[in-house]
Amino acid sequence: MKVGVPKEIKAHEYRVGLTPGAVREYAAAGHRVMIETNAGAGIGATDDDYRSAGAAILDSAAEVFASSEMIVKVKEPQPSEWSQLREGQILFTYLHLAPDPEQAKGLLKSGCTAIAYETVTDGHGGLPLLAPMSEVAGRLAVEAAGSALKRSAGGRGLLIGGVPGVQPARIVVIGGGVVGTHAARMAAGLGAEVSIIDRSIPRLRELDELFEGRVRTRFSTIEAVEEEVFAADVVIGAVLVPGASAPKLIRRSMLSLMRKRAVLVDVAIDQGGCFETSHPTTHADPTYEVDGIIHYCVANMPGAVPLTSSQALNNATLPFGLALANKGFSAVLENPHLRAGLNVHRGRLTYKAVADSLGLPFSPIEQAAA
Repeated sequence: MKVGVPKEIKAHEYRVGLTPGAVREYAAAGHRVMIETNAGAGIGATDDDYRSAGAAILDSAAEVFASSEMIVKVKEPQPSEWSQLREGQILFTYLHLAPDPEQAKGLLKSGCTAIAYETVTDGHGGLPLLAPMSEVAGRLAVEAAGSALKRSAGGRGLLIGGVPGVQPARIVVIGGGVVGTHAARMAAGLGAEVSIIDRSIPRLRELDELFEGRVRTRFSTIEAVEEEVFAADVVIGAVLVPGASAPKLIRRSMLSLMRKRAVLVDVAIDQGGCFETSHPTTHADPTYEVDGIIHYCVANMPGAVPLTSSQALNNATLPFGLALANKGFSAVLENPHLRAGLNVHRGRLTYKAVADSLGLPFSPIEQAAA
């Protein structure tokens, strides 16, 4: 199969769909890989590195899209990209369609087959292609909170871990999944006072054992959320409903009852955000203030550490990408985990949570494939 990798064009996105190491695997399996020139610059990979790995270097994204049967990316396609997709072409990338109706319409119009990293599953019920970026984002969330807490950045002027004789920051993590676990681990490691709120009692038991009591766990109720949020210096939103828009767990009316200049970090912003006052920001201008509360809502947090992120992402996506390259759309029909990743096929939405969030018709894969 002809596999194409365009350079990412979203603002301050430095990751790349395939690293040179991943290209070697595709080439060894007999596939032709075409890389847009300088696509790997953000991770320090030169065109010569890709040539040595077996790729052909093309001068423009237009050439990559025109000559490829499958496009491998990192972030969701931008308008100039989805307009270049065509019927029968496979797109393999993060999509996050639920809060993005324009992108959904663009993909539907193109007729392409779009498989979303964030809804591909594994045999344990997990999301293996979302997990590595969730790990990175969870850890970065605490770093971002530490920066935003500085008085020069508008925050309360707190050091996360405090110092002897001075109370550390109080950090509340809403959601005990991959993002929340890694955020709590970083925060506790820095010496913060940490609480995790989750709806699953079995998961809370697991977290209590994992952290050996160093992190407070609370079952999610309206009262528990309010008590924790109103006393927090930092709130990290780490909730996920696969494929769907994130639920709004903190309303604007709650901000006035929080500590002034506290920080909200919304890691769910790719799925619309879990705070009512959230809107996407960039690494160039990451924060804004609403009612005295600092918001950090960067939509591609792992893009700040592209070398780590690209390697971690490629480790996870490689087996699935090779399966698609080897078998094309048949791989989706044969593999239930890739089937779970199918969001769009030939002008139809094939993931129910996405269709419901967008208010558009849902087509089961059998119907769409037919």
